[in-house]
Formats: sequence, structure tokens, C-alpha cells
Amino acid sequence: MKVILDKPQLNITLLRLAHQLLENIDDLEQVVFIGLQPRGIFVSNKIVEIIKQLSPKQKIQYGILDITFYRDDVRDELHNASKTDIPFTIEGKKVILIDDVLYTGRTIRAALDALQDFGRSQKVELCVLVDRRFNRELPIQPDYCGKAIDSIISQKVKVNWDKEEVVLY
Repeated sequence: MKVILDKPQLNITLLRLAHQLLENIDDLEQVVFIGLQPRGIFVSNKIVEIIKQLSPKQKIQYGILDITFYRDDVRDELHNASKTDIPFTIEGKKVILIDDVLYTGRTIRAALDALQDFGRSQKVELCVLVDRRFNRELPIQPDYCGKAIDSIISQKVKVNWDKEEVVLY
């Protein structure tokens, strides 16, 4: 077990990601933030909260998306669906998907499929806390990355929000 990000590093990384997102946004009215269920919402909640603090007069559009039934492995095992809550349109908007760990890319592919049910966005960008650069199965790369790591297929990355740390097993 190896700690990749301890509590202070995790907080700095989240703050940096929020700043990077704001640097690349011309108009917050034209942007929607979408946290991916189940684990991505912990990251997205924190990043969106920081953005709200940095831009207190701006309206932030934030939703959560469950991709359970868009996954290509749903046939392999029984999945429990989570909640989707997107109370706004994404039509013509810049969508920023937020997740905790990017590994094979299959979760993001499912999220892109699920987004189609909510309209046609102008652009989709991806923000992840940890990018496991190797073993990608699909050509998906993050636009915003907290920490890029090299890991082997037998290793696992766990974001532990109780201890506020990221660990490689």
C-alpha cells in the first residue's frame, strides 16, 4: 500500500483543479458540471463547492449522472442504480464530467452515452482526480488531471474520503 495523495496534497489538488477549470471557462452560465455516480460525486461535490467559493456571484449548474445501465458490463453482474439529478438542459452547453479515477475509459464512454439522453452539448471535457495512464481500453484522456500515475493491472487505486487520501494497493 502506498499513499499517493495525503490529506494536504488532496486538498491542494482539488483547489488546483477548481482553479484550472475556472481559468478555462469564459462564461459560467454556459457551463454545466456533472459528477459521475457513484464515486465521482465525492470529487465533484468538493470541486464545485470550491468553484462556488471562488465565484460567489455566479450561478453554478451542477448535476449528478448515474451511468449504470449504459455500461457495457451490466450483463455480467447485477448492478444497483444510483440517482441521476440533472435539473437543467445541457443543450449547447459546455459539459465538464468529473470522476475520481480514470482507468480503462469505459465509465467515461458510458457517461458520454448517457449524456445523449439530456441533449446535445456544445463540448464535453473530462476532469479526474487520478489518471491511471496505462491499461486504457478506449481512447479517452482527461482534460484536467489531479495526479497521473503509472500502475500495473493488478494494482488498485482507492480514494478514501473518510481519511481524505488516495492510496495505491
